[in-house]
Amino acid sequence: MEHRTKPVINVSYSYNPLEETLEYSPKQKSVFIGIPKENSFQENRIALTPSAVAVIVNNGHKVAIEHNAGEPSSYSDTEYSEAGAMIVHDKTQLFEADIILKTAPISHEELDLLKENQIVFSPIHIPSLSKEHLMKCLEKKIIGIALGSIKDDAGYFPIVRSMSQIAGVYAIQMASKYLSNNHQGKGILMGGIAGVPPANVVIIGAGMVGEFAARTALGCGAQVKVFDNSIYRLMRLQRTVGQTIFTSVIDPVELSKALSEADVAIGALKPQKGIVPMVVTEPMVEKMQAGSVIIDVSIDNGGCFETSSLTSHEDPTFVKHDVIHYCVPNMASGVSRTASTAISNILMPLILSCTESVGGADQIIQNKPGLLGATYIYKGRLSSLVLSKKFDIKYTDLNLILSSKL
Repeated sequence: MEHRTKPVINVSYSYNPLEETLEYSPKQKSVFIGIPKENSFQENRIALTPSAVAVIVNNGHKVAIEHNAGEPSSYSDTEYSEAGAMIVHDKTQLFEADIILKTAPISHEELDLLKENQIVFSPIHIPSLSKEHLMKCLEKKIIGIALGSIKDDAGYFPIVRSMSQIAGVYAIQMASKYLSNNHQGKGILMGGIAGVPPANVVIIGAGMVGEFAARTALGCGAQVKVFDNSIYRLMRLQRTVGQTIFTSVIDPVELSKALSEADVAIGALKPQKGIVPMVVTEPMVEKMQAGSVIIDVSIDNGGCFETSSLTSHEDPTFVKHDVIHYCVPNMASGVSRTASTAISNILMPLILSCTESVGGADQIIQNKPGLLGATYIYKGRLSSLVLSKKFDIKYTDLNLILSSKL
């Protein structure tokens, strides 16, 4: 048997535990976030829900919300107060914040309240934007970030996608409503019943709005036809809705024939160079059946029906050639609680990730490529090529500005 020597332990040895090295992140600076009440563009949404505010406050930041800002979305001041927000009655006090979150464009009233180096998240409504208004924003030397231009890590525009999905579903809901006798419609049910044919729905545009409009209409049992000049988008729509439906390129003859048989026509074309192509002429509308419904979701960028004119949530429709026209811009605001939740789900983690930066606004933008492309004003310089060409204002590449500070 092999003889094993026992280990010898010398009592003179000293055994000391190793120190554990822990990583400490730099202490974050508390950020002041302000959310004003929207009074323009028929806006009923709010940028953060009470639950999102609670998360931000629990991470050590300060949130101020203007009195009754959440009321149009059925959120009370009490809910925000219990979430940790400060309710402010004076808009001037609110605009002392480091970051302003808005769901409507910067108003004329708010221009004078802006502070230098303030970060302002807000939409840009190019059709209504004036050069004078833009110049005043530049004079204030703010950092303006366009909500609709923010990209996620996958390269998509999450807020635009969410609002488009809402608009597609909402368009079919409105069409179903205005087909009823109570609203001077044809008096037919969207989905029909056994032995009675369903409504015929024509959708012009196979983007995100068109896709969700088609899904909703098919879910109701309607017969759907989709027109778009992109074969790729038509193929994608066929794949995502999970069934074969009628699709066609926008051929005027075929489109006119489909419209003459349609009960509902949805305009959901994407803008090209800021303007939506007008593909449905007035003679085409004249051939549509009396009491049929047009929902022009593209009205925000001019509309794709020649007979379309802007309406509002308070007075949403008008009748032309015996056809009911619904041409309300910012349709998602009509279901503001759903839309607010969708926006808040995107902005809350984005704001938290931005506040983790200790290098100031410059580092925040550099660390988030999705914000870099969405920044259209940077401390008195215009960094949007689209706005530069539209208003003939000098364009400055934001990458060059930030790289020069490294």
